[in-house]
Amino acid sequence: MLKGRNLIQPNDFSLQELDSVLSLGEKIIQNPQKYVDVCKGKLLSTLFYEPSTRTRFSFEAAMLRLGGSLVGFSEPGSSSVSKGESLADTIRTVGCYADIIAMRHPKEGSAYLAAKHSNIPVINAGDGGHQHPTQTLTDLLTIKSLKKDLNNLTIGLCGDLKFGRTVHSLVKAMARYQNIKFVFISPSELKIPDYIKEEIEGNYYETSSLEEVIDKVDILYMTRVQRERFINEEEYLRLKDSYILTKDKLKTAKEDMLILHPLPRVNEISTEVDDDPRAVYFEQARYGMFVRMALIMKLLGVDIDA
Repeated sequence: MLKGRNLIQPNDFSLQELDSVLSLGEKIIQNPQKYVDVCKGKLLSTLFYEPSTRTRFSFEAAMLRLGGSLVGFSEPGSSSVSKGESLADTIRTVGCYADIIAMRHPKEGSAYLAAKHSNIPVINAGDGGHQHPTQTLTDLLTIKSLKKDLNNLTIGLCGDLKFGRTVHSLVKAMARYQNIKFVFISPSELKIPDYIKEEIEGNYYETSSLEEVIDKVDILYMTRVQRERFINEEEYLRLKDSYILTKDKLKTAKEDMLILHPLPRVNEISTEVDDDPRAVYFEQARYGMFVRMALIMKLLGVDIDA
């Protein structure tokens, strides 16, 4: 069903297709040994034009745990990009060697352009402030595994909602499930873009106060204020500490609320929160590897459970 497809944004997959990836991810979690060699002889190319730890490592760990191999770069200065090679030419060249591509790029729309010029599946590993669909798959698998359902949830998203590609992707994906409400918590300068709000038909509430709404949410999705998205350093410094989650602020939160964060964390979640059973952001990073294993299998057509 997904063999040979690209994943540029979450809505590239139907709800049924998304759920098939999540279901496979859950099977891998339950019995990882079963999938050790399913991608033997397959090659993943990781093209990271922008720094990354979790996303790149989890893609690489996913392919290696499936028995596949890797080629690629972790910064463009080590590739022919430094000589002026276009993205289209890089993609065409990589398609001669690899079976699938995972690409991160600072420019919005770059993943779409890569897919347009590729003869192998392209996975968008983040394109500027636009989309980050595999982080969304990670978030969905985390919520589904820990909440046992993706319906009937109130999701609070806090911090940088303007530039946060993880937020944009998650909202678009979760809006497709039943009875989902969103609470957007941000300073006015970092509000979620209008085009995202237009897609969720008014099922949202906006506020600048985390304390006002923390008792109402089932999921609290914290994000950092991203220094790399700001042109003005003073503006970044003014906004970077807008929201810091502490144990004290969690006193009124639901006992079964989940705290998610796409990481890296700067200081928007105090380290004292890490021991709270509701804090699942490091577990979330682990789920990211499993869901990327499932995605790679699906796009390469090596789903042994089909």
